[in-house]
Amino acid sequence: MARRIRIRSKIKKSHFYTFRCLRPKTLDDQGPHVINGPGYTRIVHCNQPHLHLATKLLRYRSNYVSTTRYNMLTFLPKCLYEQFHRVANFYFLVAAILSVFPLSPFNKWSMIAPLVFVVGLSMGKEALEDWRRFMQDVAVNSRKACVHKGSGEFGRRTWKKLRVGDVVRVDKDEFFPADLLLLSSSYEDGICYVETMNLDGETNLKVKRCLDATLALEKDESFQSFSGIIKCEDPNPNLYTFVGNLECDGQVYPLDPNQILLRDSKLRNTTYIYGVVVFTGHDTKVMQNSTKSPSKRSSIEKRMDYIIYTLFALLLFVSFISSLGFAVMTKLLMADWWYLRPDKPESLTNPTNPLYAWVVHLITALLLYGYLIPISLYVSIELVKVLQATFINQDLQMYDSESGTPAQARTSNLNEELGQVDTILSDKTGTLTCNQMDFLKCSIAGTSYGVRASEVELAAAKQMAMDLEEQGDEITNLPMTKVRTQRYTKLASRTSSDFELETVITASDEKDSKKTIGIKGFSFEDNRLMDDNWVNEPNPDDVLMFFRILAVCHTAIPEVDEDTGKCTYEAESPDEVAFLVAAREFGFEFTKRTQTSVFIAERFSPSGQPVDREYKVLNLLDFTSKRKRMSAIIRDEEGQILLLCKGADSIIFDRLSKKGKDYLGATSKHLNEYGEAGLRTLALGYRKLDGAEYSAWNSEFHKAKTSVGADRDELLEKVSDMMEKELILVGATAVEDKLQKGVPQCIDNLAQAGLKIWVLTGDKMETAINIGYACSLLRQGMKQISISFANVEESSQNSEAAAKESILMQITNASQMIKIENDPHAAFALIIDGKTLTYALKDDVKYQFLALAVVCASVICCRVSPKQKALITRLAKEGTGKTTLAIGDGANDVGMIQEADIGVGISGVEGMQAVMASDFSIAQFRFLERLLVVHGHWCYKRIAQMICYFFYKNIAFGLTLFYFEAFTGFSGQSIFNDSYLLLFNVVLTSLPVISLGVFEQDVPSDVCLQFPALYQQGPKNLFFDWYRILGWMGNGVYASIVIFTLNLGIFHVQSFRSDGQTADMNAMGTAMFTCIIWAVNVQIALTMSHFTWIQHVMIWGSIGAWYIFLALYGMLPPKLSGNIFHMLIEVLAPAPIFWLTSLLVIAATTLPYLFHISYQRSVNPLDHHIIQEIKHFRIDLEDERMWKREKSKARQKTKIGFTARVDAKIRQLRVKLQRKHSVLSVMSGTSSNDTTSNSQ
Repeated sequence: MARRIRIRSKIKKSHFYTFRCLRPKTLDDQGPHVINGPGYTRIVHCNQPHLHLATKLLRYRSNYVSTTRYNMLTFLPKCLYEQFHRVANFYFLVAAILSVFPLSPFNKWSMIAPLVFVVGLSMGKEALEDWRRFMQDVAVNSRKACVHKGSGEFGRRTWKKLRVGDVVRVDKDEFFPADLLLLSSSYEDGICYVETMNLDGETNLKVKRCLDATLALEKDESFQSFSGIIKCEDPNPNLYTFVGNLECDGQVYPLDPNQILLRDSKLRNTTYIYGVVVFTGHDTKVMQNSTKSPSKRSSIEKRMDYIIYTLFALLLFVSFISSLGFAVMTKLLMADWWYLRPDKPESLTNPTNPLYAWVVHLITALLLYGYLIPISLYVSIELVKVLQATFINQDLQMYDSESGTPAQARTSNLNEELGQVDTILSDKTGTLTCNQMDFLKCSIAGTSYGVRASEVELAAAKQMAMDLEEQGDEITNLPMTKVRTQRYTKLASRTSSDFELETVITASDEKDSKKTIGIKGFSFEDNRLMDDNWVNEPNPDDVLMFFRILAVCHTAIPEVDEDTGKCTYEAESPDEVAFLVAAREFGFEFTKRTQTSVFIAERFSPSGQPVDREYKVLNLLDFTSKRKRMSAIIRDEEGQILLLCKGADSIIFDRLSKKGKDYLGATSKHLNEYGEAGLRTLALGYRKLDGAEYSAWNSEFHKAKTSVGADRDELLEKVSDMMEKELILVGATAVEDKLQKGVPQCIDNLAQAGLKIWVLTGDKMETAINIGYACSLLRQGMKQISISFANVEESSQNSEAAAKESILMQITNASQMIKIENDPHAAFALIIDGKTLTYALKDDVKYQFLALAVVCASVICCRVSPKQKALITRLAKEGTGKTTLAIGDGANDVGMIQEADIGVGISGVEGMQAVMASDFSIAQFRFLERLLVVHGHWCYKRIAQMICYFFYKNIAFGLTLFYFEAFTGFSGQSIFNDSYLLLFNVVLTSLPVISLGVFEQDVPSDVCLQFPALYQQGPKNLFFDWYRILGWMGNGVYASIVIFTLNLGIFHVQSFRSDGQTADMNAMGTAMFTCIIWAVNVQIALTMSHFTWIQHVMIWGSIGAWYIFLALYGMLPPKLSGNIFHMLIEVLAPAPIFWLTSLLVIAATTLPYLFHISYQRSVNPLDHHIIQEIKHFRIDLEDERMWKREKSKARQKTKIGFTARVDAKIRQLRVKLQRKHSVLSVMSGTSSNDTTSNSQ
């Protein structure tokens, strides 16, 4: 097997590439690069990695890669810093230290134990999450590579053990383990194909070619005596440049990016390559483009700090008043307090030194009122977030059964942030698309073929039929019966030039679809072309030429399966594969390629049997993003020389001859229709050449191709243009770029939820625009604003300034155009490439660029580097101040994933780098809808309500301490037993609030998806704005006043038992604490919208737990229970007033909330209030029409997505129907007049 792998292909594939695979420079062509000075210090000893260990300067980084946030040494200090960076934790650290001293009013363990528990739990969670990252790093670092061990023998070694200078062999479909210098390949001329989708998002394969000097290294044994020295640039993040020299056999050869194979790219269509390791580990270009894993905090958590500051201010204010009151009383009233022995005063109660009393009491008060600051808030939130993350992980609706991959919350810190996203920044390849093209339609000789509908057409037609049926009156503005509505629906389906509803329905029929099931890349249906029926078409010669262009004009290689005998194709792009599959199904199968010919098995023959035809390939002018076309010059078996050309319609149309425009009008119309259907299109043409003309041109072409100098590319372009003209248009193709399952619907629903979607891709602009159409980020009629780089001569001293000025002018003009636009339905799309972004992201331009991007309906950035993706994400995040989410699947997306507020990785087949750097991972883009609209919405509301409730209950509890202290002369005395204080946050009120944070649902998940506008409650921050926060705080203040005054009034001035016993401090404190427990737990019950048995157990169980604790604690010996001995059983329970007081307090404390929520639901209800009412009264089941109307209202008006595209189509259809109705009315009126005049 290994022997067969190393057999070289005899095809010199560099012959196929005129523009992209130039011959590497040699010493004869151009001298070596000048390698000296800063930035060019790296020296690599090829095949001699041990030499790097001998010299300190040459000891480069290992190939071990780590994406963890901590290591064994940094975990403790960094994690402790993160924990005590939180304001509340820092306060309680200080309070725990002070509690050791006699000034504390509490037992020291009541302060230290909760702090240790909270901080320890949080650190444990951080350790667990980082351990998961570590294990994923281990999986990557443990991959095996084939490395030269010496004496011409290769063996397997883990990636992490690779060293600079090692020679490695990489086989087909394997990832490159480090940045390599290509030495040789399985092809005779040393080229190889590389897929860089994981780096730059491009799906087209890159062609790399080694130096001629290393071509002979074709076998393992060749490396027995190989050696050389590479002198090159130092590690840097630029993916597209490389400068270096190779010293080998006494010669020096210049190196460029054509010889460099980057880590995490993949070898394709090449059996094997040999390469030498140049950069390892974090020195590789992909890792240089990554950033350190940041520590992210949600916006709610950041705002929570400000609330803590507010509570601190309240704490200081209350403590200041308390200590000031104590100082005043010490000064003025101490002499009257005989029981404190004013004749022998202590330092704290000395009336002659009130300042000392004020300072000491201030410290005591700060500790006493510390319960205003909820220490258990953090640990409760941590626990709730972990449980929320568990539910996300176990959501079967986000489980991909094909790959067996569930959704994963890799960090639980950002759950609620999922519900506040404003802008989504998405990669394209592998994220939106699955990189599969299907041949769907074509236009040949002015006739459109293909009856199967695209995804866009199908959705639009269904929506139009529904809209016409339900809103027929609005369409015609005339009273219509149901029969006439149906007639207009049918009329629309038959007369609309954009969509034919009958065609869509027919194409989706199961019987018709069976014909092409199982043919990957071919979804075409039309009997006029299938089964050789095309020979009966009006222009069969043009159809024949169309099929031959598809079968001949390409650079693909056929591979025959030895078992089945069927051909599969290896091509640089999936488009070419789709064309070849289509040609095969039409009866023109590409079967073989040699160095100079292609062979086609044509089913079209007089005998009806396939005939092998040979076409001599004289020249191939390959496709580039600049040329936007590809041509093949061939000689057929009759000796006729033909130029076959395919490319962008604008390019082909400009090169047509006068006689070649016969089908131009019809083809242009079809191309527009295909574009509206979200299809990718190419135009096809040809030209017949005579021998003399070709010979003269070929001589010029050969001269340009073999020329040496900076103008070589320009000469080739000019000579190619001379031939690619005077074309005859044959037709056009339309392929559907298969999006990942559910992507268009997901984007549509996200858009209706009010989210902005930007696409950042390393792919070329044409591809990105096509995908934009396919997923409805772009549509026909949308005005595209293309910001392009104005080429400035390099000799100009102010070239950069001129470029920035040009870009700034374009941005200004575009912004002005949007401002003066009067059409309310007008939509704008911003399209910009990476070169232009270099200047648009400069400090003095970027905010103008951002302002333009924000007002556009969609933004597409093409040819962007990973660094630019991160910079755009940072600009959107910091410039708008709103929450951003970045989603991608490759290593090139790591920067933006880490830079965004939320990073989502797609666990596709192209490595796990994006997942390892992400906060959440999903298997497919479509799961993002549920992650945000369902889990994000729930988590935001849960956490927001939970935090507000926390502050409410702590204020209600903490202020009662202040009132009592003021009542007792600011003595610093607590009315509650220390055990009560310890249990309040940890046990008695923690479980209900956790149940709120984990199980609360304002509406079910299916309703969240049906009413996407509910999501806007998060970005608008309706449940965690200062109005709501202060409202809950005010409710806490009110509750504390009611609880204290009612208990004081009832228990202080009268006996509370039939035997005349009065309440002491402990009895009143226990009764007051009981009222607090009841009040806060009943309040949380009123807050919840969704109950399960778990919530009931936690709420009412917490209240019951208080009574059980009080009873059991009171049964302990007095030495342990102290003043609480038999407090419930003997003191409070027998007194009816104790139970009546609890009921009175519950009613009084919940009254404001009940009034508020009743008023809001009646007068100014929120969206979820209306839905809850509809669901409660089952109106959705009884009145489906009203339910649909409410769903329609609950969708944000959007200018992108399927819905926007369908709305635009419906507007066009309405206009057409109105015109047709007017014409029919006029015709009917004319006919009536003629009839009347004839009768007269």
